[in-house]
Amino acid sequence: MSETMLTRAQAFEEAENAGSNPSGNPSIGDIIAARYHRRDVLKGALGVAAIAATVSPLALAASQKAHAAVAGFKFKEVAAGVDERHHLAEGYDADILIRWGDAVLPGAPAFDPAQQSAAAQKQQFGYNNDYIGYLPMPGAANSSAHGLLVVNHEYTNEELMFSGVGRQDVKENPFAKMTKELVDIEKAAHGGAVLEIRREGGKWSVVSNSKYARRINADTPIEISGPAAGSDRLKTKADPTGRRVLGMVNNCAGGVTPWGTWLSCEENINGYFWGKLADDHPEARGFKRMGIPGNAYAWGKFEDRFDIAKEPNEANRFGWVVEIDPFDPASTPKKRTAMGRFKHEGAAGITNKDGRYVVYQGDDERFDYVYKFVTQAAVSTDRAANRDILDSGTLYVAKYNADGSGEWMPLTHGQGPLTAANGFKDQADVLIEARRASDLLGATKMDRPEDAEVNPVTQKVYVMLTNNTRRKPDQVDAANPRADNKFGHIIEMTPADNDHAATKFTWEILVKCGDPSVAEVGATFSSATTKDGWFGMPDNCAVDADGRLWISTDGNSDKATGRADGIWALETAGEARATSKLFFRCPAGAEMCGPMFTPDLETLFVAVQHPGDDGPQWKAFGRASTFDDPSTRWPDFKPGVPPRPSVVVITRQGGGKIAG
Repeated sequence: MSETMLTRAQAFEEAENAGSNPSGNPSIGDIIAARYHRRDVLKGALGVAAIAATVSPLALAASQKAHAAVAGFKFKEVAAGVDERHHLAEGYDADILIRWGDAVLPGAPAFDPAQQSAAAQKQQFGYNNDYIGYLPMPGAANSSAHGLLVVNHEYTNEELMFSGVGRQDVKENPFAKMTKELVDIEKAAHGGAVLEIRREGGKWSVVSNSKYARRINADTPIEISGPAAGSDRLKTKADPTGRRVLGMVNNCAGGVTPWGTWLSCEENINGYFWGKLADDHPEARGFKRMGIPGNAYAWGKFEDRFDIAKEPNEANRFGWVVEIDPFDPASTPKKRTAMGRFKHEGAAGITNKDGRYVVYQGDDERFDYVYKFVTQAAVSTDRAANRDILDSGTLYVAKYNADGSGEWMPLTHGQGPLTAANGFKDQADVLIEARRASDLLGATKMDRPEDAEVNPVTQKVYVMLTNNTRRKPDQVDAANPRADNKFGHIIEMTPADNDHAATKFTWEILVKCGDPSVAEVGATFSSATTKDGWFGMPDNCAVDADGRLWISTDGNSDKATGRADGIWALETAGEARATSKLFFRCPAGAEMCGPMFTPDLETLFVAVQHPGDDGPQWKAFGRASTFDDPSTRWPDFKPGVPPRPSVVVITRQGGGKIAG
């Protein structure tokens, strides 16, 4: 394998890099340049003044005083760097809760990396754990010490999972070593897991033989619900009703609802399909907009439904938000089509002041959009009444204006350009092609929207924008997205009158990411941020119950930033605004996912995804990582045992809140 070959994680990054948005809608860089006058920005006349206008004058003026003002985050900062282990702030413990291959279902066999099978994997913890949600156990004596943990299993790395296989998504003789048996294991390792967990004696563990234990995979029967259910575009040979699909794939981030369900988001679904459609096929335009086929896996080699030439409608049945009831292991998950079809990153929500539920969503690709979904009905205290609340409501897409205002535009059939004349015969078409509908509405093209979370204390919304290496030089400005923007930024949105159902909002930039010591990077962390405290590529985030923002990253490496991915704590208000501190550092090659707190803020769950998927990115290794010769065997460090994606539990020694 060539040393210049992308890692599997980077291959997915490139797919998100591609930018399949052909619309002429203005990008967020264009909006910011207009707001601060492009000519002055390009001449450098705005300088610090422009930055201060978007990241707060107090943050930029802060120096020694800001160091003392970081009251929210008192932990001793971790040193940034890259090695084969994880690192955590002093005074805290990090324990492995569960790893790929560990038992989930009662009677699951012990993990044997040399003798894997699909039957075993369906009972074991899946691969590449991403989103983590915690739901307190009803009636528990301590709701923060006993609950259900729900975990997404996003994708698989065949080169790290299987001995002697190596990377198979290559140009020459692709997938030559992928057998049906290996593909079936991959499918079983996708989806998600439900775990009952309990804290006793200060330590967390998975409850064995729990009645709640469940594994969902790429073959699990799932109901299709909402306005697109039954559409002709969702009907297949195996399902002529268009209402039932097998499996969920590439489930990235998600959310948990007030009524105790788990929202799991399908993201890069294009990679699971191969084949070719004629240019004049009715689905050709929509597939191009979604990047289908992506040819990242060999599933179409053994199963016709993943070959678009043989079953073109199957791809339309993926790319949705899936709702799962973790308290009922016999329940059927549902793909909620009212929430739109695109490359969903997350689905964090909040109960609005009028009682309706509002879910913020990012479409994780360069130049795509930020969405929100507002339910028609209010959340009820009767759990059963909320059973299908996500099937009725309005999906909106965001437009960011140059004056710092913004508007939410409804994706409603018959309104504006969303008519039969433009190829939308009904609401199902609008939702299946939410990206194209948003193009026509004139939504703002963003720099790869990832997680979006609401601060329950201030009602502000934080949107992670990972990066945009496709931004052109003539879009450079001093305030936000940069040409070849490698490091991303974070937008802070404020809904009108703190009403999340409102169609108006204001916005500003919380921080531009990257190394602030390199002038041409243009990072805007406060001057109180240390050399260890800055980061690039914000991905997931969590706002704890006290209103503090925690950021997990994806894409930092020895070559990219000289540091591994991890968890950073970021101040959002006062003199310390835009001050960041490194709390947890991943092993080499790993992506940091999660994070999720218990209600009492004494436990932080994080997911370490694809450890070892670094290869030549890490100087100490310098060659491509594989099962047989990985760059890191974290967390087991045993010969013959490959790197294992894991859920890590972080607690404070002696007890107390994580932030101190």
